[in-house]
Amino acid sequence: MFQVNYLNKISPKGTALWTENYRVSERIEDADALLVRSAAMHDMVFSPNLLAVARAGAGVNNIPLDRCAEQGIVVFNTPGANARSVMELTLCGLLLGCRDIVGGIEWVKSIAGTADIAKQVEKGKSQFAGHEILGQKLGVVGLGAVGGPFANAARKLGMQVYGCDPFISIDAAWHLDSQIHRVNSREEIFATCDVISLHTPLLEDTKKMINGETIGKMKDGVIILNFARDLLVDDDAMAEALASGKVKRYITDFPNEKTAKMPGCIAIPHLGASTEESEDNCAKMAVTQIMNYLENGNIVNSVNFPNCDMGICASQGRITILHKNIPNSLGRFTTAMAGENVNIAGLMNKSRGEYAYTMLDLDHKPSESVVEGLRNIEGVLRVRVIK
Repeated sequence: MFQVNYLNKISPKGTALWTENYRVSERIEDADALLVRSAAMHDMVFSPNLLAVARAGAGVNNIPLDRCAEQGIVVFNTPGANARSVMELTLCGLLLGCRDIVGGIEWVKSIAGTADIAKQVEKGKSQFAGHEILGQKLGVVGLGAVGGPFANAARKLGMQVYGCDPFISIDAAWHLDSQIHRVNSREEIFATCDVISLHTPLLEDTKKMINGETIGKMKDGVIILNFARDLLVDDDAMAEALASGKVKRYITDFPNEKTAKMPGCIAIPHLGASTEESEDNCAKMAVTQIMNYLENGNIVNSVNFPNCDMGICASQGRITILHKNIPNSLGRFTTAMAGENVNIAGLMNKSRGEYAYTMLDLDHKPSESVVEGLRNIEGVLRVRVIK
């Protein structure tokens, strides 16, 4: 019997997938797995019982990934589950940026109750005029689960779309509209496009990639959309660019102390994944991944360990090992098995940065001495007997 705990409200469409082998625990310290959305976990003390954490969403900034890895806790996210919701909100942001809809709505509220409001509207509406997106040049930085479909949708709306993604997957590339212009660098998008939309993860290379220098390379009156990560944009540089008119409008889904009151910025309260469908999809994916890991040892969509999937075990035994990615680890594991006359029927070993994962299918259930021997090998973080 596995125990799970929810740090946030999780969609019942997902939690309905638990089988009779799972029980919801009120005590975090008793849980084998935690499901989380936005709860801050950096100050949490993790129980030795904890095997996995699943984030019902894509971002994992609220989870201490390295500390989890060191304690042999696999962290999952749900990439793509909320992609449609984020893509649709980005389309909304595109229209909000090109036409001063928000400004117009606020102005109407300010004159509400006046006797001649209809006349005032006709007289004053010109101050909120915008422009159509037909024929405009849109630059999409990142063509993954959100950026790719957004680029396709913009093409259907008549925009000239330029895309940049040096790490695009084969599947994503196959699904791109053939009329999208592939460019080799972000700088080409910055120099060319009227609207720029960001859809990249937060890495050292992408942190504050929209800054004073890169904004200086852009067209005057450019519109910038950020529905990916807050820190992709330097807020101080953006405030200056908006004040000078270099940037016409900045639309972000990540309000903070600066953007929430920044003139020219439309700050949306992180609504990208806030649809019923998105929350349902994320919950279902998170629950499925947790069950697959706890029951079969398979890792799919981990953010701190490599993906490794051997399906359902058809052998008599299965052992999984979370360990440091150090030389000859696999040799030590197989030697320990051979010393106990354990035959390995199937094996998979994957690494990711400092960490690695090994799955071993055996011709019979492993003894406690075999398991203990594996635990004592240098660099081993956790050993689990799946079967």
